[in-house]
Amino acid sequence: MKRFVYAYMLGWYSSNNVVVVGITRATITLMGEKESEVELIVDTGSILTWVKRGTLQKIGVKPRWEKEFRTIEGRIIKRKTGLIAIRHDGAEAGIEVVFGDRGDAEVLGVTALEGLGMEVDPVTRVLKRTSLLAL
Repeated sequence: MKRFVYAYMLGWYSSNNVVVVGITRATITLMGEKESEVELIVDTGSILTWVKRGTLQKIGVKPRWEKEFRTIEGRIIKRKTGLIAIRHDGAEAGIEVVFGDRGDAEVLGVTALEGLGMEVDPVTRVLKRTSLLAL
């Protein structure tokens, strides 16, 4: 089975030339026709959020588009995407979500973070509220 590799948001710090690395995870409520909580890896290198196809189908999210994505190995893959509302720590946002296939990582992308008004605290590796930028 081929696996796709994704760059994850890593919290790191250095002490006495030793680098400690950790992955940031967040519990997100997906809101379709039904609701479901999922734990996602926070990936600030991913524009969109990726969730397993079966999870999205169970809560009634429908695919609307098919898009091409370039993997870290340079291959082009196609995946369906759709629209969904999400919630974390009282904040809600509407985002585009990718219907992940077997082997695809489940990640919370940067558009979801921005929509929620959240950022990753690099020390504690948790999501915290931030100001939205008016650019």
